[in-house]
Amino acid sequence: MDGPGYKTLVACLRTRLDEELAEIEKLHADNAAWSAPVELDQQSVGRVSRIDAMQMQAMSQAVQRRRAARRVAIQQTLRRIEEGEYGYCIECGEPIAPGRLDVDPTFSTCVRCAK
Repeated sequence: MDGPGYKTLVACLRTRLDEELAEIEKLHADNAAWSAPVELDQQSVGRVSRIDAMQMQAMSQAVQRRRAARRVAIQQTLRRIEEGEYGYCIECGEPIAPGRLDVDPTFSTCVRCAK
């Protein structure tokens, strides 16, 4: 999996990963307010409003967990690119199809091993 075509593909995928990582960081910062603890004082916030705020907080925390997992996957992929191991299945060592990497550049296994 060498050659100019492969190097171009890796460069394009790296750009996508860098952009996605920057977007995740921005969204994490923007979303911090929704993850803050919910005020428990029912005098200042009605019961339904408090329940709604708790639901929003739970949803925000779930989104933050998914983003954190994606951030780790992107960081691991960028590390594999730097180490020259990108594009090869971590299970069998065979090349991962370029189309599979185009779908999700963080895939680290070939289709056969993913099954």
